[in-house]
Amino acid sequence: MRRADRLFQIVQLIRGRRLTTAAFLAQRLEVSERTVYRDVADLQHQGVPIEGEAGVGYRLGAGFDLPPLMFTHDEARALVASVRMAQVWQDPALARASQAGLCKILSVLPATARAAAQSMAVYAPPFGLEPAVQATLQTLREAVQTHHKLRLQYSDAQGQPSERTVRPLGCFYWGKVWTLVAWCETRQAFRSFRMDRMAQVQLVDGAGGVFRDEPGKTLADFLRNVLPADCQTPLTLYFE
Repeated sequence: MRRADRLFQIVQLIRGRRLTTAAFLAQRLEVSERTVYRDVADLQHQGVPIEGEAGVGYRLGAGFDLPPLMFTHDEARALVASVRMAQVWQDPALARASQAGLCKILSVLPATARAAAQSMAVYAPPFGLEPAVQATLQTLREAVQTHHKLRLQYSDAQGQPSERTVRPLGCFYWGKVWTLVAWCETRQAFRSFRMDRMAQVQLVDGAGGVFRDEPGKTLADFLRNVLPADCQTPLTLYFE
């Protein structure tokens, strides 16, 4: 990779994340961390408002942006394939939004790139999630976004029913199965719930239904507990 291309990629990677470490950049760009430190310093000297420092992480200052980028043929194909596969495993609202977003991207591509993307021979048969699970997924996803507590009627792997009040933190897809990672107020611990075992999902009413992030109870805390810093060990969850 030419150095100019590497500098451009560094800016792209930093602006796509809240905080980006030199180790992450070095891994993605297949260079040493010392090279990353030198490149970042050069970008800063050229006026790119990269904040942070070695050993901590980097982020772009507010208000900085680059001109719109054009997708390569392979990138456009990848987008089409990803949306086709994701649509049958998403909730209805997110599937519609994915298709709408893809149409906007395709509409601004040059004719050759658009034709290459639309001719991508990767398809997903239209028998993904059951309608009931799709509806549940949408409820859970929206509750995660709005920080709204949920009351679950749930059955564990042995078929034992229970009622839980949880703080939804994130929806995880495992290949035909979606799970909800949450802080369970009943167990006072992180738990992962399979959506196909949820008999009923309700938003908690009243002022107590909306929660705020608390130390030790956030998605970031959960990920730190189950995902090692070197990301070499597979992600493991505690399932109810």
